[in-house]
Amino acid sequence: MNVTLRQLQIFAKVAETGSFTRAAEQLFLTQPAVSQQIRLLTEAVGEPLLETMGRKVYLTTAGQALLHTSEQMNQQWKAFEEDIAAQRGLHSGTLRLAAVSTAKYFIPRVLGPFCQKYPGIEVKLEVANRDRIIERIEDNLDDLYIMTKPPETLELVREPFLDNPLVAIAAPTHPLAAQAQITLAEFAQERFIMREPGSGTRIALEAFQARAGVSFNVRMELGSNEAIKQAVAGGLGVSILSRHTLHRLPVQEDEVAILPVEGFPLHTQWQLVYLSKKRLSRAAQAFLAELAAWIPQYRSRKGIT
Repeated sequence: MNVTLRQLQIFAKVAETGSFTRAAEQLFLTQPAVSQQIRLLTEAVGEPLLETMGRKVYLTTAGQALLHTSEQMNQQWKAFEEDIAAQRGLHSGTLRLAAVSTAKYFIPRVLGPFCQKYPGIEVKLEVANRDRIIERIEDNLDDLYIMTKPPETLELVREPFLDNPLVAIAAPTHPLAAQAQITLAEFAQERFIMREPGSGTRIALEAFQARAGVSFNVRMELGSNEAIKQAVAGGLGVSILSRHTLHRLPVQEDEVAILPVEGFPLHTQWQLVYLSKKRLSRAAQAFLAELAAWIPQYRSRKGIT
């Protein structure tokens, strides 16, 4: 059977996008070129691989089997590349990371020293919301994932590596900012700015509300930490954010104040996550070692104990 790696790559992209046109765009090819390679691949296999219904392309049974085989071949090829990189002493290779949006406040800080130490390693960092990160885990697109609430439905290795305290914040001019102690009931009456559904912060906060039997007066939902911080600084309400999104105490540079609310900070943890059956690359192992060495100085600099 005369099949090329390029044909398999094109086939996988068509299967991923469900479209010859989108596959051609993402591969920087013409649509006729994609169609020709799929035709040659189909002839080599001897069975229909794709079927079109409306405007979408679907895999046949043979196509599903071929895609599975192609994915296995990709994994074997990656393992071969990692072995070669190991023989070269980590002078080349790729590190693929994916992190939820809040992690962008500290992950680049450790990637700097890592890239200086291993200049031959290409780093690819994807920052997205929690739902998108879970999709990437399911598709096995990266070496390591960084999040606080990994999905329970997947077989994963979960390694907590850093505390992620969630703190109550308000504008420095807010009346609560002058109080030495704030009850949970008092805080719950304030106009509350909430993260979007599905975010790790929101999941932790909703679990806390259920345990404490309290309901916050949610008046606004925003999809980023920076947007919430600016809204709080502008006097639009109070909120809960990761301590990692704020500067070292005192936090005047953020134009927000941390409130001494009963029950806070909420203690969550950052976790390194990867599929339990995945073989970590040498680059990923080197990153884990660099991260472990970097955490103590980061805690000290950030004022997180």
